[in-house]
Amino acid sequence: MTRLAEPQVSFADLEFLTQGIDLDPILKRICEILDDHPKIAKLVGKDLERGLKKPAMGRSGMTAPQVVRSLILMRVKNCDYRDLRERIADGYTLRRFSGFYSRRVPKHDAFNRAFNKLRPQTLQAINDVVLEAAVDLGVEDGKRLRVDTTVTETDIHHPTDNTLLWDVVRVLTRLIGRLAKHLPKGIDNFPNRTRSARRRMQAIQRMTTRQRHHQQQKKYRQLIGITQQVVHNARGVLEKTKDQCAVELMDDLVIGELRKKIDHYCQLGVRVIDQSRRRVLEGEQVPNEEKIYSIFETHTDLIKRGKVQKPIEFGHKIFLAESARGLITQYRVLEGNPSDHVHVTSSLKCHKKTFGLAPDCYSSDRGFFSDENIKACRGVKLVCIPQRGGKRTASREAFEKSPEFKKGQRFRAGIEGRISVLFRGRGMKRCLAKGRERFEVLVGAAVLTNNLMTIARLLNQKQKHFRRAA
Repeated sequence: MTRLAEPQVSFADLEFLTQGIDLDPILKRICEILDDHPKIAKLVGKDLERGLKKPAMGRSGMTAPQVVRSLILMRVKNCDYRDLRERIADGYTLRRFSGFYSRRVPKHDAFNRAFNKLRPQTLQAINDVVLEAAVDLGVEDGKRLRVDTTVTETDIHHPTDNTLLWDVVRVLTRLIGRLAKHLPKGIDNFPNRTRSARRRMQAIQRMTTRQRHHQQQKKYRQLIGITQQVVHNARGVLEKTKDQCAVELMDDLVIGELRKKIDHYCQLGVRVIDQSRRRVLEGEQVPNEEKIYSIFETHTDLIKRGKVQKPIEFGHKIFLAESARGLITQYRVLEGNPSDHVHVTSSLKCHKKTFGLAPDCYSSDRGFFSDENIKACRGVKLVCIPQRGGKRTASREAFEKSPEFKKGQRFRAGIEGRISVLFRGRGMKRCLAKGRERFEVLVGAAVLTNNLMTIARLLNQKQKHFRRAA
């Protein structure tokens, strides 16, 4: 349940406040921004109340301000749930920032449950509120814009056909074993083929290039046959046990969930078997749209960006647009691997909607270039997009050698540093949460934290400047 009202400050908290124990300047400024915009807490509160018939009743839980502040703190410190709980419980300053003060800090799984209720649309709406606050505070004018795309990885191992087949065998066997423990009569006649499947998988992994020409198809046929048998047996178990019920109500609920998982992984197993047979045995080039790269993160896309160090990445492509002051004004988690040049028109429309006018400078790398995009940048004084392919005209070559264009390209390079900060400091390099929605929430939380810290830093710098001038 979710506690709706803010808890009362205790005498112990007042004593700490009178002793002058204060927050870090950046965290203190973030607190002021969140306090000045109660709409942020209201948006989070709607998500926390989702699915509850009577939100005001029941056991007390975390408030909306505590949830959003803890989420921001988790991304500021770039820590996991257990570390987050320990950091908040150990220090009064972080207790004060997160809104717990001297009260008991919940366990790590309470943070997990609260964050899982947040939707990507909510994080997007909160980021819009923060951008409006930056404009109102005078720290952002939207006159310059730089864009780029990057890839955030999903938490999967490098997918190969043999490891995917092995995943299907071991997961289905494990789930059937759990189901047998909860059924009154157990399960008979389900052979455990994990050992034989693992041996074939490891044999394929250890093959040399020469051995693959002669031995690979034989081993794959054996591994595919084992996987087919396991999927067939698992479906047979579902058919035989569909009318069985447990004595305890909780066991009956567990049985229902296990049956859903077994059916889900059986369907994925059929897809893995099909693509393995088509690719390895029949030599067919399977389209990327029909492939599955993980039975755990089925939403994963294969991304090729022409990078030497990472020619292939598994995750999702993300579009980012950053202002001159370091604020990420736009972000989108993309489907598949679209070309960069399709984002220019939409990013300009979004920028005009946010700031009311086109930027004076629009800068990107050559991946965003097209003749249509250059024409679409009407109203932009300086379009710094290097030409890609073809022979440059004399006027175009002179423009790209001009000091203004080179300055715009140096400005563009700054977004690479912002991406590095998001990866190293905000946990956006690899998403450890499960599911596409949790993936988008991670990206939104990383962007929100970056924007709040940037605004806080700019406001502190402005305050220092006024003090020196005075």
